[in-house]
Amino acid sequence: MLITPFDKLGATFFERAPSSIRVIATYSVGFDHIDLDAAAKRHIAIAHTPGVLTDATAEIAILLMLGASRRAYEAQELIRSGEWKLSAPALLGWQLTGKILGILGMGRVGQAVAQRARGFGMKIHYFNPTRIPAELEGDAVFHDDPFDLLSVSAFLSLHAPETAETHHFLNARAIACLPHGAIVVNTARGGMVVDEALIAALKSGQVAAAGLDTFDGEPGLNPGYLLLKNTFLLPHIGSATVEARTAMGMLALDNVDAVLSGTPAPSLVAPHQLKGRVNR
Repeated sequence: MLITPFDKLGATFFERAPSSIRVIATYSVGFDHIDLDAAAKRHIAIAHTPGVLTDATAEIAILLMLGASRRAYEAQELIRSGEWKLSAPALLGWQLTGKILGILGMGRVGQAVAQRARGFGMKIHYFNPTRIPAELEGDAVFHDDPFDLLSVSAFLSLHAPETAETHHFLNARAIACLPHGAIVVNTARGGMVVDEALIAALKSGQVAAAGLDTFDGEPGLNPGYLLLKNTFLLPHIGSATVEARTAMGMLALDNVDAVLSGTPAPSLVAPHQLKGRVNR
């Protein structure tokens, strides 16, 4: 079977699935829409598509940082409404240059974002369950406590899967740890954020702006975001490039072919991935 993230495969599905099913490949990096324990009981292999969408997602994270920090939504409104006048006050935003970018989850995407952010002169700090190797870490500063990372992050970018440990991580307590006027970016999972807490922080100025590509309950989203001008919102297009989506499809097919032919598959869900980790 080849499925998408919109196909929810729970325990009932696996109880009723025919014995002919040997592998299910999801056209996504995430696999939280699949009951992995139920799949394991039926000895059905589960495959996903990590790695091939790294660059596309990292580019969207940078777009969100720039769009949020430079007030791109408000600027577009001025142009499209015809209200732009040379005498109008300038839309003053915030530069990336010299700022600390805190990355929560230093997996493939987190590392790719760090590489790009260095080109803007940003200083990289990160939290991960384990410190990454020195050759990958470079000049990045490791924090073994995510709340220590928050305290220094003028920009915060989320790059972790949604697990029991990360669900609603960015709540009122976590947001209060950020420097006043921080900018928050999320290209990971909407469920990592408590929407009401982030909206309140955007209204109070504790968070200056937010760039969001994922939402809790998407395609629905908290309508409070739509009422704010300091939000830069995208409809979950992190992997939406011709190159990334083609590579995802080919990797999914490679996984299916490998399982059916009895050869090693390129990206089956490994046992260590079944546990909550702040990585992606």
